[in-house]
Amino acid sequence: MKAVAFHSPGTPNVLQVMEFDPPVPGIGQVRVKVKAAGVQPVDCAIRGQGFSPPGVEIRYPQILGNEFAGIIDVVGDGVESFSVGNEVIGWSLLYSYAEYVVVPTSQLVRKPKNMPWEEAGVLTASGQTAYTALQELGISKGDTVLINAAAGGVGTFAVQLARAWGATVIGTASPRNHDYLRSLGAIPVSYGEGLVERVRELAPKGIDVALDAAGEEALRASVELVHDKKRIGTIVAFDLSEELGTIPIRSKRSVSRLSELTKMYEQGLLRVVISQTFPLNQAADAHRAVETGHVRGKIVLTVG
Repeated sequence: MKAVAFHSPGTPNVLQVMEFDPPVPGIGQVRVKVKAAGVQPVDCAIRGQGFSPPGVEIRYPQILGNEFAGIIDVVGDGVESFSVGNEVIGWSLLYSYAEYVVVPTSQLVRKPKNMPWEEAGVLTASGQTAYTALQELGISKGDTVLINAAAGGVGTFAVQLARAWGATVIGTASPRNHDYLRSLGAIPVSYGEGLVERVRELAPKGIDVALDAAGEEALRASVELVHDKKRIGTIVAFDLSEELGTIPIRSKRSVSRLSELTKMYEQGLLRVVISQTFPLNQAADAHRAVETGHVRGKIVLTVG
């Protein structure tokens, strides 16, 4: 099979389409013919910096990718809940930029029939990160929530989830994304110098919860705006979070959480926004786009 991998860390140019033996499913596993795979900032960190996610060992040549959607083409022994031909959404850490991927059924849900492949391929990672974060921060009806980097992959999902759960959302973004945030149901505010004052003008009664997907500057602003540090979370500035006493948040993926996201999609409560689509052999260009830091929603690779 063809897959995108790299032999050593470096620029996007290190990414190559390579040939690998097709994986074979074991007991309780299925093989999925991948139709689309999401591109994450963490993929760029692994490729560019040699970053190794917790509990994952990098083995060169290393395939990248953490989320996918496709069609089951082989079923392993002991699998009863899925069959050949099922259209599915799932995750597989560092194996998804490929024509085939093998996963246990505990990492799969059925794809909604009306969901395009490109959208299905990018739901798992950022969607579950946003869901995890808002759960850990205790978002509830009536809260006023500040989401930093609200137009990005995680931010786009977080805005919609918080709104669906009854919160008022203020989202930081560049002016060019303000109309976009309004379309998601958020009140937009420009990031940068003076952010704290601008947010206070928009929310004179205060901010209850803050989620940082932008970095240190946004996290420091959040500490000025939210009284309870246990309701301030970051998915990026982990070292500073420890120093400030806020909550570092890492995605906790589960079938139940992914099923809830697909249900919300079917109910019209969740949009999946695709910024750009690239074929598998242009994965390097996809990484360059992610590394601009100005992606609205998600970037996806199409396979086959």
